[in-house]
Amino acid sequence: MTKITTFLAFTLFIGFLFGQTQIGNSNLELWSNVGAPTEEPDNWNGFKTGSGSFANFGNKQLEQSSSIRAGASGMYCARIWSTSILGITANGTMTCGRINMGSATASNPANYNYSSIADPNFSETCASIPDSIVFWAKYTQAGSGSQMARVHAIVHDAYDTRDPIDALSQPHVLADAALNYSPTNGAWARFSAPFVASANTGLIAEYILVTFATNSTAGGGAANDEVLIDDIQLIYNSGAGITANTDLALTVNYSDASGVQFFSDQIIDGQLSIVNVLGGVEFEGAMKNNVSVKLQSGVHFARYQLLSGKAGTLKFIVD
Repeated sequence: MTKITTFLAFTLFIGFLFGQTQIGNSNLELWSNVGAPTEEPDNWNGFKTGSGSFANFGNKQLEQSSSIRAGASGMYCARIWSTSILGITANGTMTCGRINMGSATASNPANYNYSSIADPNFSETCASIPDSIVFWAKYTQAGSGSQMARVHAIVHDAYDTRDPIDALSQPHVLADAALNYSPTNGAWARFSAPFVASANTGLIAEYILVTFATNSTAGGGAANDEVLIDDIQLIYNSGAGITANTDLALTVNYSDASGVQFFSDQIIDGQLSIVNVLGGVEFEGAMKNNVSVKLQSGVHFARYQLLSGKAGTLKFIVD
């Protein structure tokens, strides 16, 4: 392969090419093992596929429901509900990551959800930060008191990030969106939660961890609290997601002999990820003016984060 097509790219387009990433099976129409204890929506997980020393004690608390809202385009939604054993409430939970059950005490930090990035069944790729996450829900509270259900979405880099975010996960978080919401009085309601950027710098968005729970507090609420969930969507208001720094221009050339070459009027020094149109990672490491890598013919995307704080995504084609 010889060179090939050169693109001039501005960080104005950060997230534009990848920014329209959506969570797989976000309309919750696809399901596996319906009617069985291991019933789950494709690309989403509950307690029955959890990990940890107490994983064998996980209850079925996630199932398909046809109780959709009026006007919904699909046939199904997800139902999560809480259970109680010996007075201990286990919140109903659905996540695109994996649930770890490390303790019989609900509030114990050994209980958490996490992205298992080595396993695509328990992780979800996301190459930029959305502006918000929206979804429809119908939350019915079974017990007394003022209770709230919860959604939490975390955009992070290539690390097995946990929710709740612990001290080891925090440095890998680019942004998160959280919303605690009240019972919906027997009706469906549309909710939206904005993403708020973290103070971390120099990170590249690679994954998103989304969790829905019947209560905002671990072990909170009562048995038979129920949330119906449908039509989850990541929103990119400008087609670009959350972004900053729109003044950097780059050109890129490729040849088999030289690899990928970047040209700019500014210093090229930072982190780089090159992926193909299927999302396969072809290179990940330091970004310099010349990156030694062999690429196949086709469309490729270079995502970069410079030490100067500038970041972006550019597209190039190898013939």
